[in-house]
Amino acid sequence: MITMSIVFGAIFAYMEFKLPDVSVLNDVHMQVPLRIYSSDHKLIAKYGAKRRAPVRFDQVPKQLVEAILATEDARFYSHPGVDFIGLVRAAIAVISTGRKVEGASTITMQVARNFFLSPKKTYSRKIKEILLAIKIDKTLSKQKILELYLNKVYFGNRAYGVAAAAAVYYGKPLNQLTLPQMAMIAGLPQAPSRNNPLSNPKNALARRNHVLKRMFDVGYINKSTYENAIVTPVTARFHEERVHLKAAYVGEMVRQAVFAMYGERAYDSGLKVYTTISSQLQNDARHALQQGLVAYSNRHGYHRATENLGLPSDQNRVLWEKWLQNRPTMVGLHPAIVLSAQGQQVTALMRDGDTVTIPWAGLSWARPALSGGYVGAAPTQANQIVMPGDPIYITYLENQKRWQLTQIPKAQGAIVVLNPKNGAILALQGGFNFQLTAFNRVLQAERQPGSSFKPFLYSAAFAKGFTLATTVNDAPIMMRDSGENAWWRPENDTQRFYGPTRLRVGLAKSRNLVSIRLLRDIGIAYALDYIERFGFDSQELPHTLSLALGSGVLTPMQLTSGYAVFANGGKHVAPFFIEKIETQNNKVLYEATPQATTQVITPQNAYLITQGLRAVMQTGTAHAATKLNRSDLAGKTGTTNNQVDAWFAGFNSNLLATVWVGFDSSTQSLHEYGSQIALPIWMQFMQAALVNQPEATMPQPADIVTARIDPVTGLLASPGEKGAIFEVFQKEFMPTHYAQNKAMHLNSVAASENDADGSTGDSIF
Repeated sequence: MITMSIVFGAIFAYMEFKLPDVSVLNDVHMQVPLRIYSSDHKLIAKYGAKRRAPVRFDQVPKQLVEAILATEDARFYSHPGVDFIGLVRAAIAVISTGRKVEGASTITMQVARNFFLSPKKTYSRKIKEILLAIKIDKTLSKQKILELYLNKVYFGNRAYGVAAAAAVYYGKPLNQLTLPQMAMIAGLPQAPSRNNPLSNPKNALARRNHVLKRMFDVGYINKSTYENAIVTPVTARFHEERVHLKAAYVGEMVRQAVFAMYGERAYDSGLKVYTTISSQLQNDARHALQQGLVAYSNRHGYHRATENLGLPSDQNRVLWEKWLQNRPTMVGLHPAIVLSAQGQQVTALMRDGDTVTIPWAGLSWARPALSGGYVGAAPTQANQIVMPGDPIYITYLENQKRWQLTQIPKAQGAIVVLNPKNGAILALQGGFNFQLTAFNRVLQAERQPGSSFKPFLYSAAFAKGFTLATTVNDAPIMMRDSGENAWWRPENDTQRFYGPTRLRVGLAKSRNLVSIRLLRDIGIAYALDYIERFGFDSQELPHTLSLALGSGVLTPMQLTSGYAVFANGGKHVAPFFIEKIETQNNKVLYEATPQATTQVITPQNAYLITQGLRAVMQTGTAHAATKLNRSDLAGKTGTTNNQVDAWFAGFNSNLLATVWVGFDSSTQSLHEYGSQIALPIWMQFMQAALVNQPEATMPQPADIVTARIDPVTGLLASPGEKGAIFEVFQKEFMPTHYAQNKAMHLNSVAASENDADGSTGDSIF
């Protein structure tokens, strides 16, 4: 007997010597997901395999601690880490029945197992667990041991720790849990799957009531409280990760960037990333884009469902439920299935099982969508629009207190908002909805910018001495396409020609022929070299006169970066979206230092382009923006051939926003111009973003002068000339001649052109 004791003692001593240092638990770092925030600390996204939100012991409700102690380790405060009474009882049970019983592991032993040991069940592991528990109890306070347990243990459904469990099952912080909810959580660690309230509510209810009974037996609650608690129904349901700001495209951008910086540890080391995103501007931008796309879609008619799920029946119920569950509510668009379509009314089944009625006021708009952007005849009956079994989307109009038929747009879009002074991205929405497609059109959609590219060519011309008053002939032009052995005959959108035109008017009205001649006058090679200042790669752009019509391809972000040069007085800024990265303990790992700005065009050039872009807003293709009642806005519309792409980029000195709309197929027409679809989205955003914001204009730089000119010729107006207007110039390029013989001047402008009959023979491709 003495020999056996010596042997076991030696084994225990050896194993204890091999035990790890438990003092590391004083500064343990839990696996915590990556968290991404807006600049004003609104949660955008979490990434990581485990849902965990570590809390201090004093943040855990007393009753939750008592519930866990009552069911897991009632003698926690009296034993030395190991409950020897429980161990003996368990050993006797094994010997007498041959079956293992639960309850022998203390909370301290579970801490030892979770932090230091493998889940493999062996006798040697159990001995190590006992020895570690004793060592932990000697090294750490009881409160610290409980804190570790409360944050480490698995509660099912990816929830680790009590705070995550409260969020997953009840969507609440810990301090808002009721006693029955605390008991439910306390009962999970023993068997998170078997006792799960979501997958096994019957078992979960029994386990919860067992915890409540233990709390009563131990004396934590009285009989009345116990009896009231056990009759409370199970209220647990699954709650998604709660985010406070819908910016999923931004979240994915940040995730990729942080993974590139830190690798896999980015997902479990509790990093906190603070972005440059403004929650207000992000909401404004997202709403504007989504509402604009829905409005566009509905303008072009209703696309009836291509599938029908059959008439209401028990046989179809499973199919219906599957369809509804697989289609989440997006931006206020709720999936539903038509139950009946009679007269001028539709009833529909929603995902939560509710039945709603859609009146004729919510249906009458739905003329059938036809090819070519046309719509069919107005419906007179509900069954001309939908049939029973049709899957549909509906939205609730709060101001009218009724439901309305709607649809998910087939067209896509993007909006990006920039601080033009430093390049900080303030808002970004890369598509209608991230759940539909994660393709980020702000960064990834390479599309033709159309006329929104023209300001860069005008800037190149101004650097060569052209002015807002310079006249260029807006007349037919025809050039041979040697590659296709055909003639190229570009036109204005109006299919009219206007003769000699001042560049201010040419930019405001987006005259294509003016831009083509302007590019030819300054030279394609020069223009390509010049526009590289805006961050564009000239090798990726066409080396032909079609460059004047924006026939190259750019992403919305690239175009926005280029426009920032005009908005900030001529400086190139690099867009960025991560402001700061901190550890779980608030140590700063990374802090953005915006790159030093480089003056790439003169302040005078930027000022004059901005003046021209204000004319776009006041009298040109974006004159609808005058409804915003602001004089500090400048911008440019853009529409490509066959109305495939629609753009608007606009700014004041503090805020720059670009909107693109189109189909992901680069051949499908929108059948609308940029002024019809992109501009209204931009206007809706700016109207919200600029509320209570003072006007912000670029200060007039030195060497900018104002002169009276003749509006027809662009030359100086003679003293006393009627109809003269004021124009701004860079001092060195101000005209020096007076408009004394207008006819002669106009004839000279026209005579300088010899294109109408194609005699130039220029090849543009």
